[in-house]
Amino acid sequence: MTVHLPAGWTIEQIRSLSHDRTANPLSTDRLVVVETADRHAYVELHPEVILGFHDLCLVLDDGEWLMGRLDTDGSVVCWASYGPDLAEAIRSL
Repeated sequence: MTVHLPAGWTIEQIRSLSHDRTANPLSTDRLVVVETADRHAYVELHPEVILGFHDLCLVLDDGEWLMGRLDTDGSVVCWASYGPDLAEAIRSL
């Protein structure tokens, strides 16, 4: 099981900014995909970090934070990109 926090961040900082006391880093050992622009296909990602906020997730892939949902099988489907700024991505939850 591979679990990481973003460089320079603590879980306390993430929980404080998100106002979610249950926020946690999740294992990257799971299927993570992003919808294509036409929403008819998915591209598999290989995330460096996944942060869970109830049923929403922020996924760091190739320097970019993506928002997605955590499915009941543990996989993550992403649909939006928030660029490289984690604080901005958290504020968008």
